[in-house]
Amino acid sequence: MKKNHLWLITALLAGKGIFAQNVQQDSLKVQQLDEVVVSDSKFELKRENSGKTVIKITAEEMQRNQGRTVAEIINTKSGIEIAGSRGRDGDVLGVYARGGRGRQVLIIIDGVRVQDPSTFSAEYDLRLLAPNTIESIEIIKGAASTLYGTNAVTAVINITTKKSSKKKIAGNFETSIGTNQTAEDQNYNIGSIQNSANVNGTFGKFNYGVDFSNRYKSGLSAAVTPENEEDIFSHFSTNVKLGYQFSENFMVQVYGNQTKFKNEYDATMAEAPNLGENEQQRVGLSSEFGYGKGSIHLNAAYTDYESVANDTFGESVTKGSNWVLDVYNKYVFGEQFYTILGVNYIKDEAIFADEVDFTIVDPYANMVYVSDFGFNLNAGARLNNHSEYGNHFVYNVNPSYVFDTENGYVKLMGSYATSYITPNLTQLFGAFGGNPALEPEENSTIEGGIEFKLNNSFRISTVYFDRNETNTIGYDANFMSINVADEINANGVEVEATWLPLANLSFNVNYTFTERKGDNAIRIPKHKANVSLWYRFCESTDASLTYAYTGERFDTDFTTFSDLALEPFSLLNFSIRHELINNKLNVFLNVDNLLNEDYRELLGFTTRGRNFRVGLNLNL
Repeated sequence: MKKNHLWLITALLAGKGIFAQNVQQDSLKVQQLDEVVVSDSKFELKRENSGKTVIKITAEEMQRNQGRTVAEIINTKSGIEIAGSRGRDGDVLGVYARGGRGRQVLIIIDGVRVQDPSTFSAEYDLRLLAPNTIESIEIIKGAASTLYGTNAVTAVINITTKKSSKKKIAGNFETSIGTNQTAEDQNYNIGSIQNSANVNGTFGKFNYGVDFSNRYKSGLSAAVTPENEEDIFSHFSTNVKLGYQFSENFMVQVYGNQTKFKNEYDATMAEAPNLGENEQQRVGLSSEFGYGKGSIHLNAAYTDYESVANDTFGESVTKGSNWVLDVYNKYVFGEQFYTILGVNYIKDEAIFADEVDFTIVDPYANMVYVSDFGFNLNAGARLNNHSEYGNHFVYNVNPSYVFDTENGYVKLMGSYATSYITPNLTQLFGAFGGNPALEPEENSTIEGGIEFKLNNSFRISTVYFDRNETNTIGYDANFMSINVADEINANGVEVEATWLPLANLSFNVNYTFTERKGDNAIRIPKHKANVSLWYRFCESTDASLTYAYTGERFDTDFTTFSDLALEPFSLLNFSIRHELINNKLNVFLNVDNLLNEDYRELLGFTTRGRNFRVGLNLNL
């Protein structure tokens, strides 16, 4: 599509009625600053009673980022760097939280951990996520193995999918098109198409939901090449949910998911297919039974993963699956003690030369005490029982104290927690370097911070963290997996601030300083900052402007096996939404990398220049 055609579409979508109505005074301040957090205790508690600075990405924020990937949205939060999220959709993503690696971040979807046991790192691939299915995201930073088990070391990303409407039938359709171009080649051709649709509702005690989404990207090469020969990425996802409310206190829900994506990439031989295909299939069940001041919860799922790579070295296939079961009892004593008693079961399976597996059975307990004089305490413990290495014990202690002020509060926070990472199936049984005698990686994290809130218009928090990592799994001279004797230490500071001077205006700022010692801290910026400005022009139109700074970091040049410093870069993004029909139809425009900065995110990989996206969202 030619440049002038794209500008014409932009004008038609964004221009109507921008100043048509007076600004509506709404509850934005309360929604953003009087948050209820769940993930750090599994209870719905006021933010001031939580000893952590939990990040919550709301449904409203997801709506403001229509057309962007989940990785792009999460990457704007403090303490997190998702390398590859600014490049071609389809690039392998590296999730680095608080100076850690991807294996130290746990992804949870609707109460169930997700992790591919067949891959080398056994991480969950964020490329599998479809943003239109997500209601909200909570991010806990720091050690959380007490509640969530293995891999919950530097962060837990807890994703909640959309629930069924109370109406008998409701639906949503979203579609968008956009460019997909580098800073040097601003051709304004359509290279991105995204669609999603869902139907859901409730008939008496029965509720249902069905959704489908796809996205297609072309126009960019995975690697930086003079020809910029395009590598195509396509993604398809389908979800089905069925639930039944047997009584006021008892409900059951079953669900199924299938996600596929195909990804072209560059390799040493251009004439090879260089095509990867990934598929995930998941079925699950969740149930809740309430009684008095307590409730029993069950979350269970079986997930099957398959990855096929067809490139210079021929075709290779990896297959894996896992069973996850989490059963826990919640009970409140005297309105002050919030307790959790549970057991977590995991079975990971993969096919290498033979079928291999391991099992984990972890009992755990957690307690939150909320006093009437400002003191709060979150404490717990877990006994990890692994079929290969035996037992491992972790615990956490997280006190906080709230000083009420005339117009808000001051909260002091501190914590000390241990966490662990189970050696994965490749490290234990892989054909190259497998070692069944491995012990789990161990981490201990200390945090301290302060949070200040003024009315419902301003909040700022600062947290210092220091994490020590031992028994890291690496390799010896013969490429055998071993627990490395050297220690790794990561520390830093995170600052977050939200200011709402008006009901129709908000500012959000975060800054992260991270330092990692003990190995080469590749792809982890020492300084990172994000600033966002949101403004509602009128009841039907709002816009946001975001600025992201990524500081110097190192990456490895595998042609020389040396680490090179990558220069800092800054990106400016703009979005605008307009409701053509109130609560029914909105149109949106995104402009990413507004100033068309040319930069390097990863050595050798393509990054996106200025790109436009226009679309519409229809509620039925």
